[in-house]
This record gives sequence, C-alpha cells and structure tokens, in this order.
Amino acid sequence: MPWARRAVGLAACLGWSALAIQMYLVLLVRWQEQASLIGGLVNFFSYFTVLSNTLVAVVLTQAAFGRASASRRFFLAPGVTGGIAASIVLVGLAYSLLLRHLWHPQGWQWVADELLHDIMPLLFVVYWWCCVEKGNLRLKHLLAWLLYPAGYFAYALLRGHSIGVYPYPFIDVATLGYGQVLINALAILLGFITIGLLILGLDHWQGGRLAKARTQP
Repeated sequence: MPWARRAVGLAACLGWSALAIQMYLVLLVRWQEQASLIGGLVNFFSYFTVLSNTLVAVVLTQAAFGRASASRRFFLAPGVTGGIAASIVLVGLAYSLLLRHLWHPQGWQWVADELLHDIMPLLFVVYWWCCVEKGNLRLKHLLAWLLYPAGYFAYALLRGHSIGVYPYPFIDVATLGYGQVLINALAILLGFITIGLLILGLDHWQGGRLAKARTQP
C-alpha cells in the first residue's frame, strides 16, 4: 500500500535524523575539547544503541526506497528483521531499566535520546508486526541473532581493555571487575533470548492465523 510505504519512509527519515543529531552532538563536544573527530566517530559507533539504530534505519530505508537487489533481499528477510527487532527492543528496555535514571539530558540531547531509545524501537516493532511476513522464523534464527550481542560484548571489552573506556557502566570492568561484568552481560543476554523467544512466538502465532485466514472460503 502506498500509504504504508510512505509511513515506513517517514520512519526511516526519523531514524537517520536521530542518528545525525546524536553524531553532531558527539562531534561538537570533541571539537570543543579539541579532541580527534575520528576518535569521536569511533566512539559514536562503539555503542550498541547506535549500531542497532543504524540497522533499523537501513531496513526501513530499504523497505521504503530500496530497489530490487541482494542487499534489499538480505535486510528485508524475516530472519534478519526479526533479529534487528530483538536488538532494538533490547536497546529500549535496557536503557529504561538500567540507564535512564543516571542522567537527565536537555535540549537536542533529549530529542536524540528519546528518538534512539523510545520512538525508533516502537516504530520498528510496529513495522515488523505490520510489514514483515510471518511464519518463517525458527529457533536457528535466534541462535544466529545471538552472535550480534555476543560479538558486540567481546568488542566492547577488548576496546575497553585497550583504552580504559567502556561504553556502558554495567560493563565497566575498571569499576566492577570482570566477575560482575560477566554476570551483567549474561543477564542482558538472557533478556535478549527472552525477547527473541517472544518474537519467535508472535511470528508463529501470527503466521498461523494468516495461513488459516487464507484457507477460509
């Protein structure tokens, strides 16, 4: 439907706008501190929130504006969009439960914060529910999805060990130690698995409903 594609396009633009605002704020601080802008970009893309929102924006862009290609087929595949949905839901929940109380952003930082952690997760879940074919997901997809948060955690620890800076306080080895950080990471991974199982369940349920409706006279 044209109206649905326009809505997805607006969501894609909103996602890219949120990332652009956050990047501008990060680079502005680096400029004011006379620090490396390249280092600022590396820091920017070292956050799970930014990476997941970038994937969300890419999928929405491909859905709204992409032409037939291998890239479009990959990003719009149910197995890929389901994993991205699980990741962006984790972003929203983890922020609300673990990080929101730690600071109170103002102005444009508040705008970027709300878009990246609240609005885009909600919009992408709506997109996944309304626009992605259901009934295709299996447990093997969840196992593949786990590679993303696990790989990110390994990267964050290695980078933190090298430069002494960790993107999130709950994986700050310098403050918490490796034991507590591993416990925190396992708890978050368990949360991701729970979200993934919920997505699999919803996919199976909705796929069954739609298949049954198609067979009705």
